[in-house]
Amino acid sequence: MSATSSASRNVPFIDLSPMHGPLKAAIVDDLTRLVDTGAFINGPEVAQFETDFAAYCSTTHCVGVASGLDALRLALLAGGIEPGDEVILPANTFAATIEAVVQARATPVLVDASVTDYNIDVDAATDAVSERTRFILPVHLYGQLADMRRLQAVCKASGIGLIEDACQAHGAMRDGLRAGAGGLAAAFSFYPAKNLGAFGDAGALVTNDSAFAARVRALREHGQLEKYRHEFEGYTARLDTVQAVVLLHKLPLLDSWNEARRAARAFYDEALEGVGDLIPPPTAPRSLPVWHLYVTRTHHRDALGDFLAARSISTGRHYPEPIHLSSAFSHLGYSEGTFPVSEALASELISLPIFPGITEQQMTLVAEGIRDFFEHG
Repeated sequence: MSATSSASRNVPFIDLSPMHGPLKAAIVDDLTRLVDTGAFINGPEVAQFETDFAAYCSTTHCVGVASGLDALRLALLAGGIEPGDEVILPANTFAATIEAVVQARATPVLVDASVTDYNIDVDAATDAVSERTRFILPVHLYGQLADMRRLQAVCKASGIGLIEDACQAHGAMRDGLRAGAGGLAAAFSFYPAKNLGAFGDAGALVTNDSAFAARVRALREHGQLEKYRHEFEGYTARLDTVQAVVLLHKLPLLDSWNEARRAARAFYDEALEGVGDLIPPPTAPRSLPVWHLYVTRTHHRDALGDFLAARSISTGRHYPEPIHLSSAFSHLGYSEGTFPVSEALASELISLPIFPGITEQQMTLVAEGIRDFFEHG
């Protein structure tokens, strides 16, 4: 096999070049102008992106910050979290969700995931509410919203707040709600591999509460309500103008990129129907996910991943260590078997390549490799 034909059979887990290629020249031009102006901190592009992204999320305010973790932590702090307050969140999530709670000096209370969408089990969250509960923090994992309508009802009945971790769900909808518009606030990450990605770390918080947004703006900049007037302890957590420039170019294309992800999901579903013991990612009723990740379940996850890697097909494992069993959070006292759904997902999920611009040839190679594994591997 020639070097060219061999390279054509490589399938990366993610390739950003199909998205960046058409935008490169315009972005470089704007970055060159930014170098000339020197408006690297709180430049006009930051305010413009905040306006545009708030409108995209159907909210009235957006505050650009340095990362999705910053958005989560500042949301809790701006919401008035106090030491000893409890925050209910799913055990099936990335570490940043629980890190935000711990760094805000609150107590994380984990609950299991639901098999219907792999997001927070609303019944378990309801049972976990106590007199110390301050917030429920659902995570819209893999690009699908949690059951926000039910969570809204739980929070209203209990008098507690609702903050969304929407870091993987830019543009997703469920039951008529858009990601970011269902609670007091929502956090987004613009890590480069996200559906809407920057050229480095970046994030944002969206809300419909003006006073809340003002407090987050102060928190992201040393607690200043105005220059050198520090009302409370803050952070350096601003969205860089460089990243705002990039995001302004990408935001108008986000919906088309999400449609491309949906088309890729449909291809995999059809190509892999009935193959081995694969269970495709579930879609909840009245849900319109954006498929940040395509996660499929199999009892042969590790062997399948190794088999595909030998064919130069990259896959991901999100997330192989359940957060409640990690060393970093062992002090919370959770033991193996506490959250059986989350633990099963951690051992069985394999993420297949999915990104805007992935070709039918690449997805066919993935599907053929998986079929070969179950038939001959």
